[in-house]
Formats: sequence, C-alpha cells, structure tokens
Amino acid sequence: MTTFTATAHQGETLDELCWRVLGMTETVVEQALELNRGLADQGPFLREGQAIILPAVQTAAVPEQKIVKLWD
Repeated sequence: MTTFTATAHQGETLDELCWRVLGMTETVVEQALELNRGLADQGPFLREGQAIILPAVQTAAVPEQKIVKLWD
C-alpha cells in the first residue's frame, strides 16, 4: 500500500483530516487508523502539527457528460 504523511490542523479530527486532504472518508479513516497504531487511544482530536500517515487513494475518473442546450 502506498502511503504519504499529512499534518493535522488545530482541533481537527481524523475524519476531517481525511476529508481535507483526500476528499473522502469512506474506508480511508479505517485504513489510517491501521497505519497509525495507537491513534484512537489519543481521543477524538489530533494534536496540532501531528504527522498522520494516510493511504494514497486513486480517484475514479468522472465520465464526461454531454450537455444539451435547448436554446443557442
């Protein structure tokens, strides 16, 4: 699994960090908890400046939508 490190902001939770950095939380929060053993024992808020290892996720390409204009 490819990983990278992100830095927590003041008063941020792990799911907020995942959303801010990766744009998603589904399955990523659980993977981050596995990568950062003992993180859940610290409580809900991360320390400011704390380095958190996150999984590198691949985003699926959004298919291009054709737009139909009724009036040109």
